Amino acid sequence: MTRATRLNREVVAEAALDLLDEVGLDAVSTRRLAQRLGVEQPSLYWHFRDKGRLLAAMAEAAMAPHAAAPLPAPDDEPLAWFRENARSLRRTLLRRRDGARLHAGSRPAGDDLTRITHKVTFLTAHGLPEPVARMALLAAGRFTVGSVLEEQADLAQGEAGTGPEEAVAPAVDHDAAFEAGLGFLTDGLRRHLDPGSTAWAGTLGRPGTADERNER
Repeated sequence: MTRATRLNREVVAEAALDLLDEVGLDAVSTRRLAQRLGVEQPSLYWHFRDKGRLLAAMAEAAMAPHAAAPLPAPDDEPLAWFRENARSLRRTLLRRRDGARLHAGSRPAGDDLTRITHKVTFLTAHGLPEPVARMALLAAGRFTVGSVLEEQADLAQGEAGTGPEEAVAPAVDHDAAFEAGLGFLTDGLRRHLDPGSTAWAGTLGRPGTADERNER
């Protein structure tokens, strides 16, 4: 059996992620991937019709550590879980070079939607209206992706170096900045866990209508 016949979608996606770590998202190509796998480029199209589908599979595979994180238990403290859920997403995005760029714009499907539903149900069981729970997860997801985008962009600029004529801003402590922003989100969410809170009444639309992109 040749190496080409042993290929499957998972093997190709993992090899593509390894290539991503080496060359960055902009330089990932099916030509380079085929060379890495030791196959002819057209053989990749048996598994992925185009680069867009390959990138989607890469994004899904890259999210595996976060997807494998334990779901909240009924007796978990909701704010502590909310913070750890965002930290888990950040750790996962940082595992891969350009991980946030790869993930940005992806939409959950299949098992991801099941996990999101479980998380929403957990938050609603602790007193949040469903629209607030969904929006809280969406806000935390987008904040986390944006934070990692900035962090990885800073890293890329540092590796490339800056010219002597360029003014360089003080370095950002990305860990501290993320925790500060997450604290602001958590402080806002705490208000909606208070019995009788109507702070978001009329502002979120019908339950389940929030855009689920980056809702993790």
